[in-house]
Amino acid sequence: MPLKKKKFQSGEGARYVTRRAALNKLQLSLKDFRTLCIIKGIYPREPAHRRRAQKGKSGIQILYLKKDILFLMHEPMIWKLRELQVHLKRLKRAKGMHQKDLVKRYSSTIPRISIDHVVKERYPTFIDALRDMDDALTLCCLFATFPKMISIPPNLIALCRRLTIEFMHYCIAARALRKVFISIKGIYFQVEIKGQLITWIIPHNYPHEPQKKQEVDFYTMATFADFYSTAIGFVNYRLYHTINLYYPPRLGTYNAENLEEEILEENETSDRVAALNLALQKTAEDVEDPADEELDLDAFPLEGDEAKAEEARKEYEKVRKLKKLFEGLKVFLNREVPREPLVFALRCFGAKVSWDETTFPEGALFPETDETITHQIVDRPDIQKQYISRYYIQPQWVFDCVNARELLPVEKYFIGMVLPPHLSPFTVEYKTQRYIPPEEKALTDPTAMPNTDQELLDDISDNDIEDIDDEKNELDDDKKMDSDTSIEEDEFDGEITEEILANMKRKKMKVESGTPEFVNKGKLRQEMKQLQLLKEKMIQKKYKNLYKSMKSGRIKREKEIKLLKYKRRIHERSNLESRRAEIKARRAQAATLV
Repeated sequence: MPLKKKKFQSGEGARYVTRRAALNKLQLSLKDFRTLCIIKGIYPREPAHRRRAQKGKSGIQILYLKKDILFLMHEPMIWKLRELQVHLKRLKRAKGMHQKDLVKRYSSTIPRISIDHVVKERYPTFIDALRDMDDALTLCCLFATFPKMISIPPNLIALCRRLTIEFMHYCIAARALRKVFISIKGIYFQVEIKGQLITWIIPHNYPHEPQKKQEVDFYTMATFADFYSTAIGFVNYRLYHTINLYYPPRLGTYNAENLEEEILEENETSDRVAALNLALQKTAEDVEDPADEELDLDAFPLEGDEAKAEEARKEYEKVRKLKKLFEGLKVFLNREVPREPLVFALRCFGAKVSWDETTFPEGALFPETDETITHQIVDRPDIQKQYISRYYIQPQWVFDCVNARELLPVEKYFIGMVLPPHLSPFTVEYKTQRYIPPEEKALTDPTAMPNTDQELLDDISDNDIEDIDDEKNELDDDKKMDSDTSIEEDEFDGEITEEILANMKRKKMKVESGTPEFVNKGKLRQEMKQLQLLKEKMIQKKYKNLYKSMKSGRIKREKEIKLLKYKRRIHERSNLESRRAEIKARRAQAATLV
């Protein structure tokens, strides 16, 4: 007869383990355990029944799955962590004993922990690695903006900077950029690589503000950055070789003879790469440009689904035109505009870019005095010297053109003009219950775009004049009718016969508009509400809580939409009133001059 299991030896009691028990099992410190869990992708779990998982103990404990802890026990990196811990203790002891020879030897022989095998383990295929690039690029771009800090190794900051620049160089060479959006957090970029959409944020170029260690855990962030930088290195290597580029990237003409000189000039080379304005060298000269490549969609026909095939063809043509959006343009950037995001966005679509050499010494291809410049991006209210042969526009024009997938008119983006709203291209299209501003509707339907304030004023004045003219015409018709009847009375001197009455009735015969049927909206609303309550009563008991949460969310979204519409009406009304006051002041001023 099998022995009866004791309490908490099966079920959730045997499935979960506390963090303290995991530390004792692995013989690691809390710091090393956190590092190992971040790199291996192990995180705490929330049990269905916490009391059972904690073996009857009250309170809230940090729980892990037991199988995850057993999985960590077979990780060879644990031995490296233990060796590192022993090595650091020896180094600390040597420093305390003032043994300079041992300190020098221990400092130069610190064991290095390699996590290459963990990256291959967590991303079995290349597509899996691309799907996880959003967080990796965002964190590495953030680390690339950090100055030298005690809590973060300086080589890690330099590595993050180099890897993000290399990834942006690939996006430029492959023409992979699709969407851009400027927000308070930073500038969002979205690229399409191997059918996968990758979105990351580049922070604004603000001076770094020192943070207290209690506010930000830099050690945990550095652990994530270590893993993500290793993953991005693998991805960059694979991406560069897919389009026949050297990795690490090589710029301009490259010969084996000047290899040593280029290695010695490492700082200058990194500046040239960071400029994002020089073409990368290819492994073969006869490689086709990604912007010119053509895909035969008819080679793989979709049987029985012609609508999807036609939609795919249209989308392919749009993307193909988007890759050559800025081709033929020569753009010069002023000192005050952000150089890196603008160069990245412009070069991804074929434009030639330059700037003042004093702002960034490398990569300036032509000076400001070049007469062939077509556009100059300025973010100042006024500029002294201007050239007739170029447009002076604000930086938002570049990002709006990318999102609209066409070259927008430059008149709305001139110096000193009030810029149009910068709409996010990342809105969820299938989410129906949300507020859609008129400017967003105009992206798909140009007729939905509201008129400007001046056009609204002109429309109002024209309507008023038409109403006055209609009233005048009606008064004239009444006067004519009165005059006709008075003449007839004088003519026949009260002799009204049946024939005259028939003629008068015939004259007054006309088609009158019918009266609409009266609908009691309040009663109709009440009937619909009662029907809705009857439907809700038919819901099964196990689905009622789910329905209540869905209903509360729908009501909350409706309130948000109403509030945004109300704010929009107030804003438009205030703009219209201010515009009216301005026009009245101008008319009064013109009248005084006359």
